Amino acid sequence: MIHTLVPGVIVVHPDRPDWGTGQVQSVAGNRITVNFEHCGKVTINSDVISLSISEDRD
Repeated sequence: MIHTLVPGVIVVHPDRPDWGTGQVQSVAGNRITVNFEHCGKVTINSDVISLSISEDRD
């Protein structure tokens, strides 16, 4: 199932659970900028990494 990532969506990095949840800041093509709670702002290449939408609704 493909989810559209848009600014404001809360995500997790599948290989970096220690980064905590992150909020999508911007999406430009395959470049997704996310502000993670324990890592800060990171740009992700969505062709390489598939971010997961957080199931936490807290």
